[in-house]
Amino acid sequence: MPKSAFSAIENNLSAFLGGAKVTLTESERNETASAADEADDIVVDLEIETIAYQFRARRKELSFTETERNFMAELLRAFEGLFAGFSAKGLAAHFRTALLTSLTDIAVARYIRGDRKGVFWPVQSLLQLLKGLSYQRYEGVPATTGFLIYRTQLDDFLAALEKTRYDWIDLGEDRRRITADFFRNPLSYRFVDGRQALFVGDIRMNIKGTMRTSAPGPSDDIEQLANRETVSLLGKAGDGAFVIYVNKSSEVEVVLDSDKLLLWRKGYWGIYDPDIMRQFLHGKLEKRSIDHLVWSIYALSKARHGTVVLVADDDTDLDALRKGSVGGRDPLSRALIRHVRGRKIGALKRSGELSRILSSDGLTVINRKGELVDTGVIIDTSQVSDLITGGGRTTAASAASHFGRVVKVSEDGPVEFYRQGQSIYKFG
Repeated sequence: MPKSAFSAIENNLSAFLGGAKVTLTESERNETASAADEADDIVVDLEIETIAYQFRARRKELSFTETERNFMAELLRAFEGLFAGFSAKGLAAHFRTALLTSLTDIAVARYIRGDRKGVFWPVQSLLQLLKGLSYQRYEGVPATTGFLIYRTQLDDFLAALEKTRYDWIDLGEDRRRITADFFRNPLSYRFVDGRQALFVGDIRMNIKGTMRTSAPGPSDDIEQLANRETVSLLGKAGDGAFVIYVNKSSEVEVVLDSDKLLLWRKGYWGIYDPDIMRQFLHGKLEKRSIDHLVWSIYALSKARHGTVVLVADDDTDLDALRKGSVGGRDPLSRALIRHVRGRKIGALKRSGELSRILSSDGLTVINRKGELVDTGVIIDTSQVSDLITGGGRTTAASAASHFGRVVKVSEDGPVEFYRQGQSIYKFG
């Protein structure tokens, strides 16, 4: 039964790991993976009903990050626990249903609670509450909110908060614990919207107060969409602190103090780990520019703006790559493109131009130094295999990846990496 139960979640686990191949097999108790396998694969030993099993995840092109490994360890511990609770005869269908609907929720709650034992249920309750709120509309506008969960002493956090642009509002005698009716009154999520204000609570989900902005936020739209200021706040809130948002796209975002994000999108959890893109672009793009691109891509995904970005190999012949230009021979378009050519993407990000460039039609080309080589490029796709399925961006990404590393964002949010004509990783 464990194998048939695993088959119910196999596709979800593969998607969570960016398309990795995942398996669960019986193993001998003295059987261990080779050192080479351990270095590349995720290998976890399980024991279910006194039988030894081994979970393995393998991804050929990209190594797994420490965050992915740690998360999968929590998920598989949850798998063991759920199976024990549904091992009675005749409950196989119940167990598969529970796995499909609850396993990743349990893993997310276990992961973000860290090593604090006995606080699983309050974290899980908050996640479920916010997932429910993500479906809520008020006068046609999506409901949004945010919770900062601190892991230090409240007085220490408030002292650190004085050096930020946030003001503290103590709820005093009106402090309350998060319950199912927390958002019964729309004012609770209209007043504390997750952008200008956040609820502040401890790990047991006791709400102590709210924090509200007292000054304008970052002018960089990418910084705002990618929650860069939030990570700075978490640095003041203790190890293991996190913020959970319901954003304007009706998604649940968990921002961790490790600078990783867990995202509930379209009914599934995913992890946005910058280390995966850093590994993908290592040696192809200078380090600082990689970080600018990491958060620009996340911002576009969140805002639902599609793009295709080529980090070109040093010997790329743009004339062989280009079939045309979105702007054609229009002199104004050519003048605008000349204005940004050769500029660093970091400077373009700070000026606000990068997000507008990337969200325009056509391919954007960047070189190893992080300089914008060209934008609005229409690429020759005549050599793309008939086996490639998808729209224009997918075809362009596949074709361009023969000239370097390609990152594609679909207009409905998913992010994909391409290399040598193939998609090798997908998020969202």
